[in-house]
Amino acid sequence: MSNSIVSLGDLTKPIDTLVKKIAKGVGGSFLPQQIKRVAKAEAEAAIIKAQSEIEITDLHQRAAQRRIEKDALRQKNMEDIVAKAVPHLKEEAKPDAMDDDWISNFFDKCRIVSDSEMQSLWSRVLAGEANTPGTYSKRTVNFIAELDKSDAELFTKLCGFGWNIHDFVPLVFDEQAKIYNSHGIDFGTLSHLESIGLVQLTAPKNFVGIDLPRKFAVYYYGKPLFLEIPHEFYNERRTGMTQLTKIGQELAPICGSKPVDGFYDYVKDQWEQYLPKVEDAEQ
Repeated sequence: MSNSIVSLGDLTKPIDTLVKKIAKGVGGSFLPQQIKRVAKAEAEAAIIKAQSEIEITDLHQRAAQRRIEKDALRQKNMEDIVAKAVPHLKEEAKPDAMDDDWISNFFDKCRIVSDSEMQSLWSRVLAGEANTPGTYSKRTVNFIAELDKSDAELFTKLCGFGWNIHDFVPLVFDEQAKIYNSHGIDFGTLSHLESIGLVQLTAPKNFVGIDLPRKFAVYYYGKPLFLEIPHEFYNERRTGMTQLTKIGQELAPICGSKPVDGFYDYVKDQWEQYLPKVEDAEQ
């Protein structure tokens, strides 16, 4: 697939609608031929103006050329992100319901991103918002704009320990345990993720649930673990020291995390110690 939006081929309706919405949201200068005309016209105007005032120097020429190259790079970045978003769009996507201000802010922030992996993150945000408008706040978009690649990679590692327990929860029972440390997770890295606003370190290391059913399932990347807790109304289960912030919750599903080998059994052992019955659905 070409990175150019105009050469994506036969666009389905959601993709076509998204492209038109983006063009509107960024001021109508999204399509390649339009941005090239604008850049060329502006460069020519700058040269004419300079000629009318002083003799053109090498400095003026280099400045004009740099501006054209910068605009072209930013245009390419935007097109790359949109192209990477296309495979993540759903047939029931509603790009026409996306907020114009959100789109404008999104592309204002992402246009300077040229790293392929970070572009993939931006593309998943764009597709997610097009699929379900309102999924990602402007605050989260602005946060990603300031997110270092190394921090994004660290957050992805942490999410490899995440379970679906109503919300998505990274289970860190002992930050000194080898299973965490071997994947770059320890107290220092957790504290860093807290300092930048992705996680919250909690104490005590238990989650108390009121009126939970005595039998229920939690999931690790789609694999269920069936739990039976002892009391009828007041129950607790150990979920570790880490919870995601609102921004963390929004980014976790699209960060590209993968399950950690052996972690399912590790968690099962942890909960067997605290709960009377922990049964694997496959047993």
